Amino acid sequence: MKFTLQAKDTASKARAGVLETAHGEIQTPIFMPVGTAGTVKAVHQHELVQDIQAQIILGNTYHLYLRPGLDVLHKAGGLHKFNHWNGPILTDSGGYQVYSLTEVRKIREEGVTFRSHIDGSKHLFTPENVMDTQRIIGADIIMAFDECTPYPCEYSYARKSLDMTHRWLKRCVDRFDSTEPLYGYEQTLFPIVQGSVYKDLREKSAEVIASFNRDGNAIGGLSVGEPAEEMYAMTEVVTNILPQDRPRYLMGVGTPINILENIALGIDMFDCVMPTRNARNGMLFTQHGIINIKNEKWKADFSPIEAESDLLVDQIHTKAYLRHLIRSQEILGAQIASLHNLHFYLWLVKQAREKIVEGTFYIWKEKMVKVLGQRL
Repeated sequence: MKFTLQAKDTASKARAGVLETAHGEIQTPIFMPVGTAGTVKAVHQHELVQDIQAQIILGNTYHLYLRPGLDVLHKAGGLHKFNHWNGPILTDSGGYQVYSLTEVRKIREEGVTFRSHIDGSKHLFTPENVMDTQRIIGADIIMAFDECTPYPCEYSYARKSLDMTHRWLKRCVDRFDSTEPLYGYEQTLFPIVQGSVYKDLREKSAEVIASFNRDGNAIGGLSVGEPAEEMYAMTEVVTNILPQDRPRYLMGVGTPINILENIALGIDMFDCVMPTRNARNGMLFTQHGIINIKNEKWKADFSPIEAESDLLVDQIHTKAYLRHLIRSQEILGAQIASLHNLHFYLWLVKQAREKIVEGTFYIWKEKMVKVLGQRL
């Protein structure tokens, strides 16, 4: 994997670059649609390519491990062949899912024992077997196994968790570097900075992560309930330490405003379920603000979903029709709204990239954040 910086914004830390993987190039900054169980919910693969213009998607190690299972994925030749997505894929390690299943997991030095949310069966994730699992899934970029601390979190717990995450990272790296990819193309491992909202812990973690000298680095444990200002403060602490010549991935973020503010802090890669999850509940992100399409005001609004958009469904369907579909719980409603939101997120990061290259990013960003959060 190769990362090349192409432009830097003079008024912020925003960067534009190109990330080269075995399955194609990624223009950064980039948003990565989340395909938890081998699918971006309610979206076909050809729509991801042609309509949304996604350059990389996510898979989730925890969910894919449980269903369809590693045997099926291995026989298929990996996730790319299983779901027929020919572009780059990133898989998270399952650490966040294990963290979110608080009632049914136990964390020890060896790893994490947990019970499946599907059938209650007991499983063990260790740094070693999570590396092996992600080799079988076959993503281009795989994540280290870490513990994502909750918010709020006591300092003493955050410090102990961080130390264990660093010990787990050493085990991940040793296992990854001693094994080979299974399907004839290169994979790369990103470590994850943790440390909750404590500046000294974030600094310590960023220094440890940077010392491993991997091809890219991630920031985890944010967007878990902390105020946005805390997220930005921790991101800035970490980006000041992580190497400039490697991509930085902020995990699980976020709203359109979060994305623009973090691009300004030097983040290159983002993922979040928000555009698809909120779409299924009738929330649309647009260039002028946020629409709750269920509201009465859209009942007889026969204007296009978003007139300025070049997405076909935005041009041919009206707000009134989409409101009807969502309120009637028609599957097509979820499909149209998901297409719209993902297209908007990819449009937003593409615009950000163009403004960075032009040298006008900061002024544009300041204007955009004032309107993107408005309720229409």
